[in-house]
Amino acid sequence: MRRLCLALLAALALPSLCAAADTQQAAAAVGDQVLKWRRDFHQHPELGNRETRTAEVVADQLRKLGLEVKTGVAHTGVIARLKGGKPGPLLAIRADMDALPVTEEVDLPFASKVRSTYAGQDVGVMHACGHDAHTAILLGVATALAGMRKDLPGEVMFIFQPAEEGSPPGEEGGAKLMLKEGVFDGTRPDAVLGLHVFYTLHAGQVGVREGPLLAGSDRFKIRVFGAQTHGAQPWRGIDPIVTAAAIVSQAQTIVSRQLDISKLPAVLTFGMFQGGVRYNIIPDKVELEGTVRTFDKDMRDDLFKRLQRTAEGVAAAQGARVELEAPMPGAQNPVTRNDAALTRRLRPSLEKAVGKDNVVDVPPNMVAEDFSYFADAVPGLYFFVGVVSPGQDLATAAPNHSPKFFMDEKALDVGTRAMLQAAVDFLHGGP
Repeated sequence: MRRLCLALLAALALPSLCAAADTQQAAAAVGDQVLKWRRDFHQHPELGNRETRTAEVVADQLRKLGLEVKTGVAHTGVIARLKGGKPGPLLAIRADMDALPVTEEVDLPFASKVRSTYAGQDVGVMHACGHDAHTAILLGVATALAGMRKDLPGEVMFIFQPAEEGSPPGEEGGAKLMLKEGVFDGTRPDAVLGLHVFYTLHAGQVGVREGPLLAGSDRFKIRVFGAQTHGAQPWRGIDPIVTAAAIVSQAQTIVSRQLDISKLPAVLTFGMFQGGVRYNIIPDKVELEGTVRTFDKDMRDDLFKRLQRTAEGVAAAQGARVELEAPMPGAQNPVTRNDAALTRRLRPSLEKAVGKDNVVDVPPNMVAEDFSYFADAVPGLYFFVGVVSPGQDLATAAPNHSPKFFMDEKALDVGTRAMLQAAVDFLHGGP
């Protein structure tokens, strides 16, 4: 009886092992094309809501695969559906396509030389966050899945999203607009997957965690009003520059001295300080803008109350006046949370794809992602793919959004294998 049971267990395990091997062979088969796509996208980056060439390349490849393709979603987004040969769940997989207003400083034969206009300024354009890799990887996954469609249960929705980095001023965009336009209406996915290449891991590694992974982000604006006067006679006016500087300085104590960050981290950063037109004139107004990153709604609300109290108190002490948009309407990303059950279910898939020792637990990260809108709508899993060359000190790696951001292209193979394995296992009911 014992021998029979062992034989039956071995027989049951065999299809799983064969499926894993087939999946990895399929990922390897598309590897060269994924590399070509990534380099092409890198050399031809486009800003948010302007990804017209990228969308054309994506849609053309998806049509060649015989998929149902819809373009023009949320301006330049592309949606495609692959129907498997058997009944089963609906899985969504998302990649973002937009680049950043960053001038590339990496010496590559396919480096970006593109220039464009952003917020009225002439800027360089670069895939400094790795969305070129995301788009290429998802095209590779779509190609591999299309080759095995007759054996796949269920369907896959491929989401190529514009404007993850934010829309141009005065425009809507990104995941929020895709959902607003009904991308999940009618046929709601059972789960959504996404990945991000990241500089905190070596190429070959995948990082994941249950629960909150990326912070929720908010934007705020503070206008400080004084009274204009000659720079030689500051006592004749009210100096909004000095007042604004005091607000910036005092606001730093909100996180460091007023919030209990032993429970969850928080960040308050000022990124813009604008005021004045001439060196010897004290202006009448200064504008400050910044970002708040939190993982908890109550902490977020408390932080903004304290920011308002601080700004108004400092201004009153100087005789100035403030107006706050804190938070600014529509300038928010929710916390990106990995569904616990889905993460537990698919972590073995990631380990199967890249090796158990190469799947590492990562701490919560203060960057934000609008993948959170998709993961708020249906159970989501989002994971990191390392890009730093093995042997390089992670502390010396240029971060995402840097003009020196560099990706070891081994990450393309790792990301393709990991995402493909997770997708196949999910469709077949989990590993």
